[in-house]
Amino acid sequence: ARVVQSGHRLEDMVLQPNSEAALRSLVSSQLTLDTVLDDWGLGAVMGKRRSMTVLFKGPSGTGKSMAAGALANELVLPLFHVDLAGMVSKYIGETEKNLDRLFEAAASADVVLFFDEADAIFGERTEIQDARDRYANLQTSYLLQRLETFDGISILATNLQKNIDEAFLRRIDLVVDFPAPGKADRLALWRRIEQTKAPLAANIDFNLLAERMELTGAEIRNCWLDAAHQAADCGMPIRMDMILNAVGRELVKQGKPVRKSAFGEAYARLGIGEGSS
Repeated sequence: ARVVQSGHRLEDMVLQPNSEAALRSLVSSQLTLDTVLDDWGLGAVMGKRRSMTVLFKGPSGTGKSMAAGALANELVLPLFHVDLAGMVSKYIGETEKNLDRLFEAAASADVVLFFDEADAIFGERTEIQDARDRYANLQTSYLLQRLETFDGISILATNLQKNIDEAFLRRIDLVVDFPAPGKADRLALWRRIEQTKAPLAANIDFNLLAERMELTGAEIRNCWLDAAHQAADCGMPIRMDMILNAVGRELVKQGKPVRKSAFGEAYARLGIGEGSS
């Protein structure tokens, strides 16, 4: 696990109302744990530990990692990104030892654990056909047990919730959706550039970008950075053509179609090769 530095807070994010409400409810519940579980005695009577397991689900680039950092900042706790691939060992018993070290260190340090691409480990348990299947299922069960006994917050992120074992989903305390942004959210994401000191040309059409370019928040960020470097290199404000060039490159990088209908007259100047439409 490695520590992740983030300067974001929840108010910095463009979130669906339900998602924002769920995250703020989580912050509130963590800040009132001592009162509810200990002072009021609900922990003993209801059999509730201090552990909290949260699932962030949604397409790649929709803000799951950013939300994990913002949540940790709201709680004034360090965030640790857990490399699940690095923890799983082909040697019997080694994975469990790695997990024990992780959770023991986390418990003593009071941190938030962030498991990205959790479906790779917490996927549907398979029918046992050989010793490897049996061991893989034991690893999954052991992870579930350690999450429940860890007196802290564990955040699991997945791009494919359908791959998560239903038995595991029943043990989740909170599920937060991160859907692909709609037009209104994309407009807010594009306009975040106005919070910076970047010089902007007068011809930037935010409404066109939000309406025609179906990008995630991470992709919009990449486009702004690309366009900003173009502008800085030329010693000019960021122009609309620079943004459109950046969008075209981002779409090609992500393997998405570059449609003439979205770019209009600017399409011919993109220099996009075959495979676009």
